[in-house]
Amino acid sequence: MAAFLERHKDKISGVLSCFDCIVIQGTLPGICYAKGMTAYLYRNRIRIFDYKKFVEPLRDEIKDNAERIAKDHGIKIEFIRKAKKNRKEKLIKEILSKRGDHPGLVHIISAMETCSCYKPWHDKKTHKNFVKPDTGRCLHYYFYFIDEEFGLCYLRVPTWCPFRLQFYFNGHNWLARQLLKAGIDFHMMEKAFVSISDFTKAQSLSEAMDIRRLHMALDNYALQYCPAMRHFGVNYHWMSCPC
Repeated sequence: MAAFLERHKDKISGVLSCFDCIVIQGTLPGICYAKGMTAYLYRNRIRIFDYKKFVEPLRDEIKDNAERIAKDHGIKIEFIRKAKKNRKEKLIKEILSKRGDHPGLVHIISAMETCSCYKPWHDKKTHKNFVKPDTGRCLHYYFYFIDEEFGLCYLRVPTWCPFRLQFYFNGHNWLARQLLKAGIDFHMMEKAFVSISDFTKAQSLSEAMDIRRLHMALDNYALQYCPAMRHFGVNYHWMSCPC
């Protein structure tokens, strides 16, 4: 990179280092692994082979919540059979071109996708019952919204336990909002900066992202869109993952 910058320095107006796409995964401590879920079931006197009966009402709670939110915002949940990334992005882009970029809910997409899950198991050697990790398919909701600070985001919510969430926002969009607040002129094409009037100040803003504010936003959106978490008495643990 240093050699590239030196070779083309007469054509480069400035250099900026910032986040691009940011993907964060949320897991519920204590139930995000099979032994933890087994312990939770025993602690709450729920029979291992009643596991499905236990989680089905939680699934319905997430569905009912999504439908209520859609109704409150005059939005129809759109089911997509093959929820490919570029297809979702194209759909949201079309909606934003008519809606504008003011904060609030943009759209809700649903899709049947692979999810982590557990299955009840009886060990014939130890005669113990427990749940084992498994994979399956369940309905997922993609809640697209514009956050006042982080711009266009989505929260992916599975309807089946252990309810692993995925949150996305674009670091370029976040920085653009900071530049606007600071009165720094810039121009973007799609998600790329093509000009910035003050690269030094822009870099300082880029490095000043407040992770505590991001964490608070994540907790608030998890409560809003995944009400089943309340039953477990814990907040989500958040970690970044490859984009």
